[in-house]
Amino acid sequence: MFDDLRTQEDTGLATRLARNIRGEVLFDRASRGRYSTDASIYQIEPIGIVVPETIDDVVAVMAIAREESVPVLARGGGTSQCGQTVNRALVIDCSKHLRRVLQIDVRARTALVEPGLVLGHLNNALRGHGLFFPVDPSTHARCTLGGMARNNSCGAKSIRYGLMANNVRAIDAILSDGSRHRFGAMPDNLSDRTPATIVDLIQRMRVLGITEADEIAARFPQQLRRVGGYNIDVLTPAARAAGRDNLARLLVGSEGTLAFSAALELVLHPIKPRKVLGICQFSTFRAAMEASRHIVGLDRRRLNWSTAP
Repeated sequence: MFDDLRTQEDTGLATRLARNIRGEVLFDRASRGRYSTDASIYQIEPIGIVVPETIDDVVAVMAIAREESVPVLARGGGTSQCGQTVNRALVIDCSKHLRRVLQIDVRARTALVEPGLVLGHLNNALRGHGLFFPVDPSTHARCTLGGMARNNSCGAKSIRYGLMANNVRAIDAILSDGSRHRFGAMPDNLSDRTPATIVDLIQRMRVLGITEADEIAARFPQQLRRVGGYNIDVLTPAARAAGRDNLARLLVGSEGTLAFSAALELVLHPIKPRKVLGICQFSTFRAAMEASRHIVGLDRRRLNWSTAP
């Protein structure tokens, strides 16, 4: 497993990881080659790979990486076409073991899932309850919920149901310092049980949102699909007034640079009782494209996902 390592440092890191986690530690050349690419054109050989069996394994891996000054990179299904899951880092593969549905609350229409759960598997589990998760990228049979949150996935239903940021209610996250906290709607009053570091973080985020509110309003594009950059607009007073000041929305789309998602609380929707297929014919491609903007506006009064939790 540790054969053919290039440096003594790699050997020491691999040995230390193997002693402290239950999952697999893969530092051999073949494994590094397999994880050096994803669905994109990019190829970067990682330092090594760990396949954690539990979240406790992830905590241990992050602690060791922090002490060794080694970057970490969470990986799900590897379906991205932009290279987000490849880098010169210690890759944490969540897809083999961290893929459970932890809880389904039918009445509240929420589900708590681990980051390595495949979207299609979640919807299969929800079908018997008459519910589904509406964010539906074309890779739904292979992509994981953690990866979808990481890059703020969209899908064909995004106009009606919103992006990933609109459908993640809360994230149980592990920060780079090893602390763990549930990030969701920002409370008006912080509990005495909230760790001081988290209190300080939330207070600094609120100050940032207030001081930069005008700049954010002026420069953030007002469009339905905005998936680039941090969603810092959720920190503004306007977002708070609209009920959108949710720190989970800040983590979504951050490409794993802010925290590791140990569990995600998702917003579910009822399955529609009927499906209708309409076929339209157009004389030119331009005519078809011009018609699409009118379709977007249909039933617009019911598109309330911009204020979803």
